[in-house]
Amino acid sequence: MKRLAVFASGSGSNFEAIAEGCRSGAIEDAEVVLCVCDKTGAYVLERAKKFDVPTLVFNPKEFASKRDFERMIADRLDAERVDLVCLAGYMRIVGEELLARYGGRIINIHPALLPAFKGAHAIRDAFEYGVKVYGVTIHDVDSSLDGGRIISQVAVPYEGDDIEELESLIHKAEHKLYVETISRIIG
Repeated sequence: MKRLAVFASGSGSNFEAIAEGCRSGAIEDAEVVLCVCDKTGAYVLERAKKFDVPTLVFNPKEFASKRDFERMIADRLDAERVDLVCLAGYMRIVGEELLARYGGRIINIHPALLPAFKGAHAIRDAFEYGVKVYGVTIHDVDSSLDGGRIISQVAVPYEGDDIEELESLIHKAEHKLYVETISRIIG
């Protein structure tokens, strides 16, 4: 049984898709054993409770450095014997400490067809640019912003003018692609 940790900072819809994928068997022989969150009031914590997944919640400002809080996270990942870390709306660049201990075992989902539209506002940026094909990318995590080897991508065609509708379409594509990609990686 592969042991997954999901990192999130917000609502956690990708966390839920992964946890449900494990529960339903869409991701075979895997379980989410930890939810890591850097925001005490994030809705992902409610979703984790719903799936009986333990949480590690921390405030980065309570640590002297990024290295210190990443060391604490990596120690917990070690204790939980995590095989794969899945970033799912975790709004921090992974640093040296986590990469040194978990490099090659951390993946991220991004709501654009990388290498275009990197950063926290990818959907809005692509929408304002006027692209006709949006998308989702899953990639290995390295020390760069939304860098690392691309593992999988899916296009999301859209020609409307409603960014909320577009975001909904992209999130649906994210959930499906993340489950399929994790299943393939650990299979």
